[in-house]
Amino acid sequence: MRNDLTIYDKVAGQWWSDEIRWVSTLKNLAPGRLRWFDRHIDWRGKDVLDIGCAGGFMAEALAGRGARVTGIDPAADAINAARIHAREGGLDIGYDVGVGEALPYENGSFDAVVSVDVLEHVADLNTVLVEVYRTLRPGGLFLFDTINRNLLARIAAITIAEDLLRLLPRGTHDPGMFIKPRELRTALLGAGLSPGAITGLGPRGVDRRFNLTFGPLPFTAIMYMGIARKPSA
Repeated sequence: MRNDLTIYDKVAGQWWSDEIRWVSTLKNLAPGRLRWFDRHIDWRGKDVLDIGCAGGFMAEALAGRGARVTGIDPAADAINAARIHAREGGLDIGYDVGVGEALPYENGSFDAVVSVDVLEHVADLNTVLVEVYRTLRPGGLFLFDTINRNLLARIAAITIAEDLLRLLPRGTHDPGMFIKPRELRTALLGAGLSPGAITGLGPRGVDRRFNLTFGPLPFTAIMYMGIARKPSA
């Protein structure tokens, strides 16, 4: 089975334990993404939506930067783990169970929307982006990452990351759902969003537990991050 979204609920009880290597990999991606995202937005006091938040790694990092964060994900057990961990840490983060294609929020609810490791999994990319546009305030920013669709990305994300190194469970990704940057740019424009800068994302080193650490890279052939803005008027 490809694009297996059940994996997040299966490990919800150990999400914050650092006992599962692939979950630790996801945790390490959050600061790597923020090294670049932080250049484009001051999070303090912003209302931010994290689409596909799973157990809350990015949501908690954003709350730590002073944002008022809401997270949403279809994995109910992962959402429960996120709620518990936020409560234990004294963080005021709102979590909801739901999907990006039907966000349960009013028009113009957020200053920024974040969606990481998500767009290559959704059932309807165009609908998700329309929902991002709808829930953003005028001038609001959409920050994302995803996986390019080409042979190199398939080898790196599936053959190496899933099959050989087991950095992710087998079946996590469907290579047919990967997204070329030009395709995503077209979809963003179609939703009314103005595409901005993009950059690569990938391994930059290892931590003390010998798990990979991540950050921006100059090439976008495998993973890439980007921003897009809702026009002010």
